[in-house]
Amino acid sequence: MFNLFHLSLKLSGFPIAKAQADFEKIIQISEADYPDYLETKKREIVEFHLKNNAFYQNLVGKETFDNWNDLPVLTKKDLQKPLKERLSKGYSEKTVFVNKTSGSSGDPFVFAKDKEAHAITWASIIHRFGWYGVDFNSSYQARFYGIPLDFIGYRKERLKDFLSKRYRFPIFDLSDTILVGVLEHFKTKKFDYINGYTSSIVLFGKYLQARNIILTDVCPSLKVCMVTSEMLFEEDKILLEKHLGIPVVNEYGASELDLIAFQNPKDEWQVNSETLFVEILDENNQPVPYGKEGKVVITSLYNKAHPFIRYEIGDVGILDEKSTLKKPILKKLIGRTSDVALLPSGKKSPGLTFYYVTKSIIEDDGNVKEFIVRQTKLDSFEIDYVSSVELTSEQIQEIEKAIAKYLEPGLHFTYNRKEVLERTKRGKLKQFQSML
Repeated sequence: MFNLFHLSLKLSGFPIAKAQADFEKIIQISEADYPDYLETKKREIVEFHLKNNAFYQNLVGKETFDNWNDLPVLTKKDLQKPLKERLSKGYSEKTVFVNKTSGSSGDPFVFAKDKEAHAITWASIIHRFGWYGVDFNSSYQARFYGIPLDFIGYRKERLKDFLSKRYRFPIFDLSDTILVGVLEHFKTKKFDYINGYTSSIVLFGKYLQARNIILTDVCPSLKVCMVTSEMLFEEDKILLEKHLGIPVVNEYGASELDLIAFQNPKDEWQVNSETLFVEILDENNQPVPYGKEGKVVITSLYNKAHPFIRYEIGDVGILDEKSTLKKPILKKLIGRTSDVALLPSGKKSPGLTFYYVTKSIIEDDGNVKEFIVRQTKLDSFEIDYVSSVELTSEQIQEIEKAIAKYLEPGLHFTYNRKEVLERTKRGKLKQFQSML
């Protein structure tokens, strides 16, 4: 087998063979020895950046540390300064992997990984996809992702798609006429797996449901679907598994880090403890016990070019009570800390609660394809939705009754039927937006 994907990483200067060998060694560390390994890696990465990174030295305020929990929590705002000011000694923008975050949290920034760290990120991804029989060198991917629309960016992504054995469906327009063409590709290409943004794949699933199609009937080579970047609700997972005809795997990652959690074959959302250290912290930046919710804060154990130490990613989550240091399990991802609705009573509620309550009513009849909820004032919300017919007054009444019950009464809603919903530049759908 000609390993085109591995070759492309190697030619770009990423030592993938060494990274995979190193990653295998980490996996072999026993449960009993894991706490020592983790403590060593945490201390090594902090001491490296305290010695070699002026940006991190300034943030900590001293050149040594005694207690992990006394280290500052790094926010996205801290990182919104020129990259060259944040790189460690011995690294330049020409010698590292440089990329930028999507900005879905509202705080985009440019980041860097040294080539060894980027290679071990790929080793981690290859390992987890391998749980489902996916081989990046030979498996053919149906990719539901955004794509840059400028000429150079577009061509670059298409070349990467070719080298990575994937066919990309642009997701900025997923109207029925476009989805007819998407389905045709599945009839003529031997895709092994689907990968992409949750909302786009759900939209395709609903298209199949409306036509009573099971995708594996027209594309029997399909084995699995990985969804990422947006919330996957349980009822959407059930719909997808039925109409795609394959298991649906929930992925949680961040471009600046790695895969953070990946659903394993036992249906657990297994946290990546090999290249990352994931903490759940309270408002005072202190760890909470397993089973309690808090801020998701992550340390990249291998990135020497740029510090991601106790980095607040902007999400709220819970680690399962059965977690261990070697095998942490993400029990629940509640949503972004920035997506909080402030209500007239003074109550704060995760914005996705609105979305979730509305979803349970609005999509029952299959008429509404997708929607977003937007808070415009303390007591006012707008719901933009795409559907074949207008919402009925009964549906609107049901939505408002449910929201009064689960959140609070006296809130005002306006409903806007749209042809298409606005997505971010990357093609993501932001399900709840606060304009306050």
